[in-house]
Amino acid sequence: MNMTFELHALGMLEYTSIAKGIESADQMVKTAAITPLFFKTICPGKYLAAIHGNVAAVTASIEAGRESGGTAVVDGFILASVHSQILWALSGAAKQDDLNALGVLETFSAASIVLAADAAAKAANVTILDIHLAMGLGGKGYAYMTGDVAAVQAAVKAGESVIAQSGLLVASAVIPRPAPNVWNHILGAGVGA
Repeated sequence: MNMTFELHALGMLEYTSIAKGIESADQMVKTAAITPLFFKTICPGKYLAAIHGNVAAVTASIEAGRESGGTAVVDGFILASVHSQILWALSGAAKQDDLNALGVLETFSAASIVLAADAAAKAANVTILDIHLAMGLGGKGYAYMTGDVAAVQAAVKAGESVIAQSGLLVASAVIPRPAPNVWNHILGAGVGA
């Protein structure tokens, strides 16, 4: 997969209404020179708009999306300096090379798991393997990461700290040596530990 992410700001808004989400996404694109990462429906009948670009454009676009969405906005953020692994994990193109300890973070909203994963990636030498946003999860999100045990523990703690402030943390886990069948199940057939 040949994908490039040259701009370093990421913004995301989560809406309770699909119609308001689509309307707001249109307003976001018309407001500033941003690039949509995705605009999509998520469970349970919500809408998620994720954009990237330079900080000023993302800020203007997110502000327009918040204003347009009004009370339908349930969560959102602007990360002025998103960790590069986050964009790869959201796009489904994260590396799965060296699997060690497994860290899992789980949140009550799709937007909050991105903040947790970003904090985790910035806190320790881990690889963010996947960020799953709300589909089939009743609106929740989760992220997988790997690295040595100490790094995964530090990363999970950093992710927990960011999300605990908003009360959106569901749970977390650090598994020092996951069984190969666990890796195969969560990351797809053919992956070994």
